[in-house]
Amino acid sequence: MKYFIGVILAVIIVALVFRLTRKSDSNDLSAIKSGVTVATQPGASAKHNTEVLEVLQAPSYTYMRVKEGSKEFWIATLKEDLKVGSKYSFGEALEMTNFTSKELNRTFPSIFFVSDQGPEGGETAAAATPVTMGKPKVVQGTDVVIPQNAGGISIGELYKNRANYSGKKIKVKGKVVKVNPEVMNRNWVHLQDGTKDGENFDLTITTLETAKVGDVLEFEGTIVLNKDFGAGYVYELIMESGVIRK
Repeated sequence: MKYFIGVILAVIIVALVFRLTRKSDSNDLSAIKSGVTVATQPGASAKHNTEVLEVLQAPSYTYMRVKEGSKEFWIATLKEDLKVGSKYSFGEALEMTNFTSKELNRTFPSIFFVSDQGPEGGETAAAATPVTMGKPKVVQGTDVVIPQNAGGISIGELYKNRANYSGKKIKVKGKVVKVNPEVMNRNWVHLQDGTKDGENFDLTITTLETAKVGDVLEFEGTIVLNKDFGAGYVYELIMESGVIRK
């Protein structure tokens, strides 16, 4: 009996070690391929000083081919006025492989989405204003009052009783206040309906649908709690695979 228990414990320990090793290998894969450290927690990465070699402007994002030491690679950030020859720094980054930008009609074998970029030698945006990539600070709209359709759940109710909705498909109607398109092969829509629970008034929705700021839409999707996409994309509550209901 003791031998049997010992075998079981050994199997569990080996499984845990294997899981941790696989996770570490996954986090380090981008660094091995391109020499750029990918942060899995905000502020965890080293500061990278780069020179901008090429700039491609799109409606929502700025794409740059940069050089750090002897290495060249592509990075992207929310739209900024950047010029060739400028020197910029970044820390936290999320690598996307075989990423297709519909805005540019171009596929990048490897590109890093950065969220804490700034002039080289200066304070990065993340240091000046702590913002986790993928989770920009969103202000509650003072003029937003959107009643729910029959069977819909208000954002305030959703947050207040989140455990009741975990893993369930629900409908929420609201006003689109922010859209981050084409990140991790999906669009990130921020919805508000004027209700809240404490400081929670904004619902993030991942979707393949197209939405624009100012639209009043009803989304149906699955509620997921404590979702960690990596590289700082951590959400206490998020709606995934949202579909617009007509």
